[in-house]
Amino acid sequence: MNKTELVDFISTKAEVSKVEALKVLNTTLDGINAGLKKDGKVVLPGFGTFEVRTRSARVGRNPRTGEQIKIKASKVPAFKPGKGMKDNLAKKK
Repeated sequence: MNKTELVDFISTKAEVSKVEALKVLNTTLDGINAGLKKDGKVVLPGFGTFEVRTRSARVGRNPRTGEQIKIKASKVPAFKPGKGMKDNLAKKK
């Protein structure tokens, strides 16, 4: 499912226009990004947890030359699914 299909789904389920559904989706994504930036974690019970994880500095290899390179420490977004999502995916059809 891509963003357009998700907007169509929201529009149908919530019985709102596609424009309103797009605004809601964009606002939700903005809120998640803001929460990650501010607190480093956004918890949605039953769905999952978005969090910022820190990758330590490490030595890697350039795939073309095989030369060793230093990779700086970085922060990356991560998602951990909640019990509700796991249970929903485990249900047999």
